[in-house]
Formats: sequence, structure tokens, C-alpha cells
Amino acid sequence: MAPRAFWKGYLKLSLVTCPVALTPAVSEVDKVRLHTLDRRTGNRVESRSLDAVTGHVVDEDDAVKGYQAGEDRYVILEDEEIDAVALETTRTIDIETFVPATAIGWIWYDRPHFLVPDDAVGEEAFAVIRTAMEATGMVGIARLVLYRRERAVLIEPRDRGIVLWTLRFGDEVRDAGPYFAGIAARKVPADLMALVKRLIDERTRAWDPSLVADPVQESLLEIIAAKRRGKRRKAPKAVAAERPGNVVSILDALRSSIAAERPKRR
Repeated sequence: MAPRAFWKGYLKLSLVTCPVALTPAVSEVDKVRLHTLDRRTGNRVESRSLDAVTGHVVDEDDAVKGYQAGEDRYVILEDEEIDAVALETTRTIDIETFVPATAIGWIWYDRPHFLVPDDAVGEEAFAVIRTAMEATGMVGIARLVLYRRERAVLIEPRDRGIVLWTLRFGDEVRDAGPYFAGIAARKVPADLMALVKRLIDERTRAWDPSLVADPVQESLLEIIAAKRRGKRRKAPKAVAAERPGNVVSILDALRSSIAAERPKRR
């Protein structure tokens, strides 16, 4: 059963409109969450907001957003003022622009969401928009209020549905040029290239979600299960990071690597 949608509204392209539902494509519900406890009593520790000057506890109703305009000077913004900035995009995904699907670099992609038609009547309009983007190799760019901010979003066809990505803001993305400019251009010798390709081939396998499993979470769950049964599980010893030795010959190192891969492959 699909999770309940956390946003409902309309997908619009010019005069074509259809009701849609949006659900995050990723979830952290199953992650192990640890609370802070008082060791002496076993009670949970409560976090409170304190006034940085007086030290008094600030009630939730008195906590407001503020923009720093100078040293110890802030402009207070009420929730209503923040929400009113982009009311037009709270319930409508109006596709304003199309760009080639390959034109947007990976660094701009933020959070993925599944976008699906919300009723049978709107399925035809949804299918027309989705299929046309797929046939032309284009993705749509729109704006939408999500997570209390108006954001640029990318709309791309995927299978029978659409994946909506929130895009990072322009001031969040750094230019890679200054970081990579100092790396010298080198021509890799053919014999080294051949050995690295063999090493890559030895380690190539089909994609599987198990490749991104979380071993730390699995270990924590084992410790928690043991403690619930009243058993004390020994914590694994910390393994020191292996310090690389001085590699005299890259060629010899690659040959040794390939030789070491063969037993693993068998």
C-alpha cells in the first residue's frame, strides 16, 4: 500500500490542468533514533529554547523568525508574512519552462518526490504531459512551496509517473572550477590504463540496493536486541585506519591488486 500523500494540488501546463498528489520518494522512518537520557534516572532529557541574554525559557508561542540586520539587531518576520510571499505556488505546479533532461547537473538535484494523478478524471491530462516530456527528452521547471519555502522544482517522467525533484538554490551550489583548477592534466600510460580497466572489470557487478546498506544501523539493532533480551553484547573494537605504504611502482601495485581480486571473484 502506497504511503499517504503529504501534499495535494494541481499540475498545470498552459490550460491543461489535473489534480495530483505528491509523496517523498525517500524516507528515514526506519532509521534507528537514539534519545538522550539521564543516566541516573533513565528519564528522557528535555530540550528547551532559552533566551540567549536572560537565560529564561522561551515559550513556543513567543518564538519567532528574525533576520539579522546588524549586531544584536533583528527584523522580526511573522509566520503569516513568510507564508504570504508565495501563495500562488502553494497548491499549483505550473510548468513555466522546459529544458533538455541532460542540461541540469547532478549537483542541483535535492529531494526526490513521486508525483501521481489524484483522480481518474485527471489521469488523461497527466499522461499527456508525462508522455510528451518523455518523447521530447525534456523536463519541466516550475515553482512550488514545499517545506515552508518556495522552491524551483524539476519534473521528469519516470515509468508511468513523474518524479518531482526540489532543486538547490543558486547560492547553495559552489563552482567546482577553483577546486579542480589546480589538478594537473596528465596522460595516463596505456599499460596502466589497461590494468585499471581490468581491475574495474573484476569489481563490476549488477546494481543492488544492498550496496548502500547501513552496517552501523544493523549493528546498533543487534546491540539493542541483545540488551532487550538481557544480554550484554561486546562492542566491536575500533579498527584503526590503515596507513598506506610508500608505493614505489603504480604498475606493480595494480598487478598485485588484480592478483588479489581473482580469489575473491572465485
